[in-house]
Amino acid sequence: MDKFILQKNQAIIVFLVFAYGYFLSCLLRAITATLSPVLTSEFNLSAADLGLLAGGYFFGFACMQIPLGYLLDKFGPKKIISIFLLIAFVGTTSFALSQTFSGLFISRILIGIGVSACLMAPLTGYRIWFAENLQQRANSWMLMIASLGFVSSTLPVQLLLPSFGWRWIFGGIAILILVSTFLMLIFIPNWNQKEIINSTKNLDQSGSLGDVWKSKFFISVIPMGLFNYGGLMAIQTLWAGPWMIRVAGYTPIESATGLFWINITMLFSFFVWGYFLPKINDQGFSALKILKFGLPFSFIVMLIIIILGSKAGAAYLTLFILSSIFLSVTQPAVGLSFPSYLAGKALTSFNLLIFSGTFIMQWLIGFIIDYVKTLGYSQVLGFKVAFTAFLFLSLVSYIFFIILNKNRNYNL
Repeated sequence: MDKFILQKNQAIIVFLVFAYGYFLSCLLRAITATLSPVLTSEFNLSAADLGLLAGGYFFGFACMQIPLGYLLDKFGPKKIISIFLLIAFVGTTSFALSQTFSGLFISRILIGIGVSACLMAPLTGYRIWFAENLQQRANSWMLMIASLGFVSSTLPVQLLLPSFGWRWIFGGIAILILVSTFLMLIFIPNWNQKEIINSTKNLDQSGSLGDVWKSKFFISVIPMGLFNYGGLMAIQTLWAGPWMIRVAGYTPIESATGLFWINITMLFSFFVWGYFLPKINDQGFSALKILKFGLPFSFIVMLIIIILGSKAGAAYLTLFILSSIFLSVTQPAVGLSFPSYLAGKALTSFNLLIFSGTFIMQWLIGFIIDYVKTLGYSQVLGFKVAFTAFLFLSLVSYIFFIILNKNRNYNL
């Protein structure tokens, strides 16, 4: 496999080009949290409508993950991400021009489909082009780029909103997507599937999806991907903003500022985490151990948020998302648990779980909030009940993961 490892300078360029595309993906993913007040007002959206609209991105994203795995393994990151980004361009432009909720929703689905390769293509490429001990670092630094995208979707968007309006903001993003497509075509290496399979001495097979889904380790992370990871993404990319406004009493600009600092914190955290993670692994702390001993901290913080209610503002939400950083080791661990010729299928299968879970949790939280309100209770109680449901599902998923991996020594 060494013959596929890129030289340092080329690896840096490849990382930066992929990172730019993933930055745009995350900007589009989280921007609805900042725009939720103006979209709610302009289109008269309920909490469930808002959750559905934000979830449309994740629905489109999730629908593409299984076919994306086959496409990436066969054609490689360069061709696939370039084509998919053109779909994202169409969806972003359509969103900017939409006049109805249904138009917004369909556009969000197209955006989700279009950017669905923006993380999976890099991770598939890294599995081949980067040394194994650097893949956890590359993954963490991609998540750092995600935080940069989330940061850009908060206060900067809120400040641009009065001058340009949300439609022109989406138009500008559409142009940036075209630039990203151009860079992918120029700088990303070509892909030769036959050489990759031959190098693994598996001349008679390219691996099947069943090989992934029958893996005991993969089975153990299914609920965690759906509920722990999916719920975290739902809160970070949508419900953190409404919590600050409707529960903690923030103004829209205060909420955008809170989201800004949440994601600034995560940006630097993922940078530090990515730098030290290979060193932590070298000390014998595998992904399995990191998840086992680290993840319970996030449960404690979420419980505190639920108890405090209106007193839990941006600082507590930041602490929760920060304490969930241990989840970041799951995705590269899944990729490394399979041979390289199965990397695309394994990574996209797990991504399917994450984004299906995000879609489910974004909608479920909104549904619970609305339902509690119809029973005559306050909106604050609705949020607390919804977050309690998320905490319960996360705990059950964690216990399932621990039980299935009991007495197992995965070197991941």
